[in-house]
Amino acid sequence: MYNRFKELGIPTFITRTTDTTLNPTDRINTITPYVSSSDDIVISNHLNAGGGDGAEVVYALRNNDMLSKMILDNIEATGQNIRKWYQRSLPSNQNQDYYYIIRNTSPAESVLVEYAFLDSTKDDRNQIRNDWEKWAEAVVKAVAEYKGYNYVAPGGNTVNDTYTVQKGDSLWSIAKRFNVGVNEIKSANNLSSNLISVGQQLVIPGVAPSDQTNVTYVVQKGDSLWSIANANNITVDELANLNDLATNTIYVGQVLQIPNTGNSGITTPDVDTVYIVQKGDTLYSIALKYNTTPTAIMNKNNLTSNVLSVGQTLTIPGDVESTGNDDDVINTNTYIVQRGDSLYSISMAYGVSVDDLKRANNLTTDVLTIGQLLTIPTDIESSNGGTTSNLYVVQKGDSLWSIANRFGVSINAIRMMNNLNSDILSIGQTLIIP
Repeated sequence: MYNRFKELGIPTFITRTTDTTLNPTDRINTITPYVSSSDDIVISNHLNAGGGDGAEVVYALRNNDMLSKMILDNIEATGQNIRKWYQRSLPSNQNQDYYYIIRNTSPAESVLVEYAFLDSTKDDRNQIRNDWEKWAEAVVKAVAEYKGYNYVAPGGNTVNDTYTVQKGDSLWSIAKRFNVGVNEIKSANNLSSNLISVGQQLVIPGVAPSDQTNVTYVVQKGDSLWSIANANNITVDELANLNDLATNTIYVGQVLQIPNTGNSGITTPDVDTVYIVQKGDTLYSIALKYNTTPTAIMNKNNLTSNVLSVGQTLTIPGDVESTGNDDDVINTNTYIVQRGDSLYSISMAYGVSVDDLKRANNLTTDVLTIGQLLTIPTDIESSNGGTTSNLYVVQKGDSLWSIANRFGVSINAIRMMNNLNSDILSIGQTLIIP
């Protein structure tokens, strides 16, 4: 199942690859680092016992039965008989799931799949030996269709199939998933740009890719992985994986590989250009797109803050030198506000004060918006004599293991430094890195 999910481009993690016995606590601890939202699915695979025959699925009280029914429908199509899909509550608390593997993996959508009975008096035992691969593939197919991924049978080919755009998708990531070219997808769907929207139906042509080569990009002052990925219609993870980056840290002059989507996303206007602000835009992402600077855009449009509104009309300067030299950001970093951020958590992460952050960004309140671009001052004296703590703000997908690996320290060292009594982290949590 793990290998097939990877083949279909479905992000997946496997908790054990050897015949290892884990206690309930350890089993949960191997899962929770990968669970961050209700969009995640936990599949717990089992063989049953107790004298019955057939397959059944238990699903969480917090979820509906759609996925469970799809799994059993697909297993039944292999020739196995099915029993039921159901929920089960703790006798002592009807609001909690009976099985800890479901109960303690919230908020994920968790299912416990019982494929057959080991002590069946009917045909289950022979089917276990002969059909287990079919059953595994049945679950893969159910999950792929449930999540809107294009399902291709093992060794199969896709020919002009359709795909529903999911949150976080880009044309490049979709093209990579189906092994076709970005230009082929654009041509098949009459797209004039790389812009796609969640829920959009795309035709996936069954042709060989023509543009899956990479181009190089030299990191400029003020760049971040997010801004470069955003300008090229790919995700930060795709950019990091393509360049074998272990962290999100980049430096001026660094050469990065960028997937060639037929449009580098960067335009240099010869004359002033009018631009309508789109959802998700920031001053920095627009400046990067047009090869100018945030300060130049602010000066050209007489802006007093970096807050933009969807539909706002901006004039993009064609001559950066005529609108200022951007010297005011020479000794700064930039940060994109994430869900759960506060001025305090950001100030702690960068070792600056809240007041310094507000002054650097002309903020009159402590209210932030997701996607807002903040200037992080780096040439100020901190309150502890110029030294700053080594702090890290937990991001989506982080685990203690990944953070420890990133900073070259042990998990236990992070636990002790932060007085952690479990390995569960929350997005936006600030950790002290020893």
